[in-house]
Amino acid sequence: AVLGAVAAMAFTGAIPPAEDAVDDWEGWLRALFTRYRDSLRKHPNIAPLLGAQIVSNTGVDMELVERILAALESAGFGGERLVDAYNTVVAGLLGYVTLELAPGPAEDASEWANAFEAEIRGVDAGRFPRLARNLDALANRAFIVRWQGGAEKPMTHSFDFYVETIVTGLPALARKPI
Repeated sequence: AVLGAVAAMAFTGAIPPAEDAVDDWEGWLRALFTRYRDSLRKHPNIAPLLGAQIVSNTGVDMELVERILAALESAGFGGERLVDAYNTVVAGLLGYVTLELAPGPAEDASEWANAFEAEIRGVDAGRFPRLARNLDALANRAFIVRWQGGAEKPMTHSFDFYVETIVTGLPALARKPI
């Protein structure tokens, strides 16, 4: 129950006004993603708890569910596609921010970060040519090849790209037959 209350705290102030979900569903979804991320960035240590709390439903927010459904119905979703779109939004909402804010090892954190950075920067270009070629762009700025979490090194540009991918992809899927 305590963990559920903590998880629910992450959503405090994150849900945009209800009328916007119907009038401007795309803007509403963008605002939801951004406000949710902003809320979690204030409390990054609770990010790892959220997946388990959503699965167990101890921190369920019916208002959030209702507004997501309103936005998706406004986008043209119904029936089975509504369920698919809803699950995509919820997974997207939790997934990116949980990954971004995931902490590194608690013990010997700076030692681990230095060793991991050296490993990444020393990648074998013959074996991993694409990684080596793009290393300057990826190093410490992309999932899997970073040694600092999002609390220290936010991934805002990638987050915005991610949200746009979801929001602009939804209308195409609303019209596509199952």
